[in-house]
Amino acid sequence: MSHDNDDVTPAQAASAQPQHAHAPASVRTLKSRRGFAAMDPNKQKEIASLGGRAAHEKGTAHEWSSGEARTAGSKGGKVAHAKGTAHEWSSEEARMAGRKGGEAAHKVRQQGNAH
Repeated sequence: MSHDNDDVTPAQAASAQPQHAHAPASVRTLKSRRGFAAMDPNKQKEIASLGGRAAHEKGTAHEWSSGEARTAGSKGGKVAHAKGTAHEWSSEEARMAGRKGGEAAHKVRQQGNAH
């Protein structure tokens, strides 16, 4: 049985395969980016923002519990560290963030005691 692809090398066959949707942008071809994915990132943010606002107004938006938010942040941090893209905090940045969090918590406590 003869096939038209008998003379195709494995490298040629692999490059003929459609690019995986989750491949890095440097690997994806321009042709594989269609619709929302092909839009300008600023336009994507604008559309997504409108959808989020509409969902909140309608009352169908997801409201994160503190546990869900903590889990999501932890997963994101682990991925960023594994990829080498995590923000490395200087001691000054960490000090300022801690102070800001402490001040916010203190204000919440004061408002709760004002009743």
